[in-house]
Amino acid sequence: MSTSLLLLSDTHLPKRAKDLPAALWADVDAADLVVHAGDWVDLATVETLQERSRSFVGVRGNNDDAPGFEERLSLVEHVDVEELRIALVHETGAATGRERRAAATYPGTDVLVFGHSHIPWDTRVTGLGVGGTTGALRLLNPGSPTDRRRQPDFTWMRCSVDGSALAVELVRLAPGTTEPSVSPSIPTADVVVPAAR
Repeated sequence: MSTSLLLLSDTHLPKRAKDLPAALWADVDAADLVVHAGDWVDLATVETLQERSRSFVGVRGNNDDAPGFEERLSLVEHVDVEELRIALVHETGAATGRERRAAATYPGTDVLVFGHSHIPWDTRVTGLGVGGTTGALRLLNPGSPTDRRRQPDFTWMRCSVDGSALAVELVRLAPGTTEPSVSPSIPTADVVVPAAR
């Protein structure tokens, strides 16, 4: 039996939108675990998402400085889902060198979920000592469901975990529409980290 995950980040409510898209709320209701990588902006969204989720894990981001955030959410979280070790953080720094930094910062981690850029991201790092049970570290950024910035669509990710196997789908919602499109998300890059000398 597999475990379904919903990945989202950078919701920025109510500054960027009044509410999350209805299609995303349907995905929240269907997911076994909802994962939010920060930049909520208001605590009401945290409370509503926690109430609607079967299970929930989230972190705070650089825009989550209102009173109450520090007490409710940490900057980094770890969660085990079936055989996968998942880390969650808002910021990972510049895109250049991200995979090498992540492998060094999150040893023993199979999946790193992050946000901040509002740009969907899917890469994989391999090498001696990288990853947990899978021997690789997969980096996933679901983008933003409310603030697409330079992206053509609003985005989030659906995942299915079966043991140590991870299947990822990128959900895209075009502006002015209510029906999202879904496509498999395949790592755009495989970065090999050489063994330390």
